Amino acid sequence: MGQCKDGYWRETETYEGKQYIGCGKTQKEALKKLAEKIAAAKNGTTVLNKNTTVKAWAETWLETYVKNSDITDKSFANIKGKIYNNVIPAIGSMKLKDVKEPHLQKILNDQKGMSMSHVTKLRSYMKRMFERAKKCHLIAYNPAEDLVLPKAEDKKRRPLTDAEREAILKTAETHHAGLWVKTLLYCGLRPGETIALQWRDIDLEKKVINVRYALESGKSDVFKPPKSNAGIRTVPIPDHLIPSFKAAQRGPFDYVFTQVKNPNKHHTESSLRCYWKSFVRALDINLGAKVYRNQIIESKVADDLTPYVLRHTYGTDLQDAGVPLNVAKYLMGHADISTTANIYTHENDNIIQMAADLINKRDIKKPIKKPNSNAANT
Repeated sequence: MGQCKDGYWRETETYEGKQYIGCGKTQKEALKKLAEKIAAAKNGTTVLNKNTTVKAWAETWLETYVKNSDITDKSFANIKGKIYNNVIPAIGSMKLKDVKEPHLQKILNDQKGMSMSHVTKLRSYMKRMFERAKKCHLIAYNPAEDLVLPKAEDKKRRPLTDAEREAILKTAETHHAGLWVKTLLYCGLRPGETIALQWRDIDLEKKVINVRYALESGKSDVFKPPKSNAGIRTVPIPDHLIPSFKAAQRGPFDYVFTQVKNPNKHHTESSLRCYWKSFVRALDINLGAKVYRNQIIESKVADDLTPYVLRHTYGTDLQDAGVPLNVAKYLMGHADISTTANIYTHENDNIIQMAADLINKRDIKKPIKKPNSNAANT
């Protein structure tokens, strides 16, 4: 192209149908930058500098730093999704050097009304992405360093209502997923943990389940120990559930919960979703849902009913039963006791009455005996 009116030199070349441009204050500089771009294109790499676009850097960051870190395929897909769905559409064409804090703050502000988990993760990913650009000397500072979270919904899981519990247990008596549903509700296992269960993990004499593995998120045949050592635990089986397990028992290396069409195959995340969907459909019909041509046209099931609601109910049941917080932490496989404590914050008449009974057992008119101060000093 030669020298332009602005005084800069621009040289162009086409490689595999795409035009590349090198700019510089001199023709030599422009040709050098053009050569770098062509070489990078041939090697399948991206030329990185302060003029690199946000989209180009995001792609490099994801493939070079995130994908090869110690995370699951599903976690990588989640990070990539948040960047591609929120960051790139807003500022993907901008140069890294031109991105300022207000640009990123607007992206966060546009998430108003989304869950707190979503906006917190998005902020974290943007901070990590631009921090790496700073460490690579592509930008002078991290514009995502001090972003403020917008108002978001703190969507907490809830326990079952009494009506839901009654309907679920009734449906579980006849549905093929009934034992699985009752295991979530009465033993508090995570769905991924139920997929990995083999009959050797269930001791019907001691009435316990030994949780040792879980399906790795995003994989179909990879089992590994839970994310933390806390996930490895022994959970009691309620007496009323023992006959159901005995009736279904198979060989020690057979999986406890298997696919409907292939009883010798353990569930995958996909088949387990279908398992749950089938159960919810049966539940919906039992609750009086309107059906037209075999399709539910007016549902009676709450939109937020998920398998994790059953696990959350297990946690609140432990509280109702007076199980100490530290014991509940172990049974639920929580690494952080604050996670268990968040479940142990619900109030109901049973909890209030339990507190009243404990208070009334102690005679408040009778003073507490204090140790003899003189004796303590001898």
